[in-house]
Amino acid sequence: QVQLVESGGGLVQPGGSLRLSCAASRSIFRGNVMGWYRQAPGKERELVASITTAGITNYADSVKGRFTISRDNGKITVFLQMNSLKPEDTAIYYCHLFERGINHWGQGTLVTVSS
Repeated sequence: QVQLVESGGGLVQPGGSLRLSCAASRSIFRGNVMGWYRQAPGKERELVASITTAGITNYADSVKGRFTISRDNGKITVFLQMNSLKPEDTAIYYCHLFERGINHWGQGTLVTVSS
Protein backbone atom coordinates (compact mmCIF):
# COMPACT_ATOMS: atom_id res chain seq x y z
CA GLN A 1 0.00 0.00 0.00
CA VAL A 2 1.11 3.54 -0.65
CA GLN A 3 0.18 6.69 1.24
CA LEU A 4 -0.38 9.91 -0.69
CA VAL A 5 0.04 13.01 1.43
CA GLU A 6 -1.32 16.28 0.05
CA SER A 7 -0.56 19.83 1.11
CA GLY A 8 -1.12 23.38 -0.10
CA GLY A 9 -4.87 23.88 0.01
CA GLY A 10 -6.53 26.89 1.58
CA LEU A 11 -8.53 30.04 1.03
CA VAL A 12 -7.67 32.35 -1.85
CA GLN A 13 -9.36 35.28 -3.54
CA PRO A 14 -10.59 35.04 -7.13
CA GLY A 15 -7.70 35.58 -9.51
CA GLY A 16 -5.20 34.29 -6.98
CA SER A 17 -2.88 31.29 -7.05
CA LEU A 18 -2.23 28.15 -5.04
CA ARG A 19 0.20 25.28 -5.40
CA LEU A 20 -0.76 21.80 -4.30
CA SER A 21 1.78 19.10 -3.55
CA CYS A 22 1.39 15.36 -3.11
CA ALA A 23 4.12 13.02 -1.93
CA ALA A 24 4.03 9.23 -2.12
CA SER A 25 5.26 7.26 0.87
CA ARG A 26 7.33 4.75 -1.12
CA SER A 27 8.88 4.20 -4.51
CA ILE A 28 6.30 3.55 -7.19
CA PHE A 29 6.49 1.39 -10.27
CA ARG A 30 7.30 2.82 -13.66
CA GLY A 31 4.45 3.29 -16.07
CA ASN A 32 2.25 4.86 -13.44
CA VAL A 33 0.07 7.94 -13.76
CA MET A 34 -0.27 10.57 -11.07
CA GLY A 35 -2.83 13.29 -11.03
CA TRP A 36 -5.39 15.44 -9.28
CA TYR A 37 -9.14 15.07 -9.07
CA ARG A 38 -11.61 17.38 -7.39
CA GLN A 39 -15.07 17.14 -5.94
CA ALA A 40 -17.30 20.13 -5.32
CA PRO A 41 -20.34 19.96 -3.02
CA GLY A 42 -23.17 18.09 -4.71
CA LYS A 43 -21.06 17.13 -7.70
CA GLU A 44 -19.20 14.04 -8.82
CA ARG A 45 -15.46 13.71 -8.55
CA GLU A 46 -13.78 14.85 -11.75
CA LEU A 47 -10.32 14.70 -13.25
CA VAL A 48 -8.41 17.97 -13.09
CA ALA A 49 -5.05 16.96 -14.52
CA SER A 50 -2.80 13.94 -14.86
CA ILE A 51 0.81 13.24 -15.77
CA THR A 52 2.67 10.08 -16.72
CA THR A 53 6.22 9.16 -15.73
CA ALA A 54 7.25 10.30 -19.22
CA GLY A 55 5.72 13.71 -18.58
CA ILE A 56 2.67 13.41 -20.82
CA THR A 57 -0.06 15.60 -19.40
CA ASN A 58 -3.83 15.75 -19.66
CA TYR A 59 -6.09 18.55 -18.42
CA ALA A 60 -9.78 19.13 -17.96
CA ASP A 61 -11.02 21.77 -20.41
CA SER A 62 -12.11 23.98 -17.51
CA VAL A 63 -8.53 24.38 -16.23
CA LYS A 64 -6.48 24.46 -19.43
CA GLY A 65 -4.27 27.52 -19.55
CA ARG A 66 -4.68 28.17 -15.83
CA PHE A 67 -3.40 25.02 -14.09
CA THR A 68 -0.09 23.24 -14.60
CA ILE A 69 0.74 19.76 -13.38
CA SER A 70 4.30 18.59 -12.88
CA ARG A 71 6.14 15.84 -11.07
CA ASP A 72 9.46 15.06 -9.50
CA ASN A 73 10.06 11.38 -10.09
CA GLY A 74 13.07 11.32 -7.79
CA LYS A 75 11.04 12.60 -4.85
CA ILE A 76 7.88 10.79 -5.96
CA THR A 77 5.93 14.03 -5.78
CA VAL A 78 3.32 15.61 -8.00
CA PHE A 79 2.42 19.29 -8.04
CA LEU A 80 -0.52 21.32 -9.26
CA GLN A 81 0.09 25.00 -9.86
CA MET A 82 -3.27 26.77 -9.98
CA ASN A 83 -3.42 30.32 -11.32
CA SER A 84 -6.30 32.67 -12.11
CA LEU A 85 -8.49 30.79 -9.67
CA LYS A 86 -12.25 31.13 -9.95
CA PRO A 87 -15.00 30.53 -7.39
CA GLU A 88 -16.04 27.47 -9.40
CA ASP A 89 -12.65 25.92 -8.66
CA THR A 90 -13.74 25.55 -5.03
CA ALA A 91 -13.60 21.86 -4.16
CA ILE A 92 -11.76 19.17 -2.28
CA TYR A 93 -8.74 18.22 -4.36
CA TYR A 94 -7.55 14.63 -4.24
CA CYS A 95 -4.18 13.30 -5.26
CA HIS A 96 -4.42 10.13 -7.34
CA LEU A 97 -1.97 7.41 -8.33
CA PHE A 98 -2.74 4.68 -10.86
CA GLU A 99 -0.14 1.96 -10.43
CA ARG A 100 -0.25 -1.59 -11.82
CA GLY A 101 -4.02 -1.50 -12.23
CA ILE A 102 -4.74 -0.13 -8.77
CA ASN A 103 -6.11 3.30 -7.88
CA HIS A 104 -4.69 5.02 -4.80
CA TRP A 105 -6.11 8.21 -3.30
CA GLY A 106 -4.96 10.87 -0.91
CA GLN A 107 -7.15 12.16 1.88
CA GLY A 108 -7.99 15.38 0.04
CA THR A 109 -7.20 19.04 0.59
CA LEU A 110 -9.79 21.82 0.52
CA VAL A 111 -9.41 24.71 -1.89
CA THR A 112 -11.79 27.62 -1.39
CA VAL A 113 -11.88 30.51 -3.85
CA SER A 114 -13.85 33.39 -2.39
CA SER A 115 -13.64 37.09 -1.76
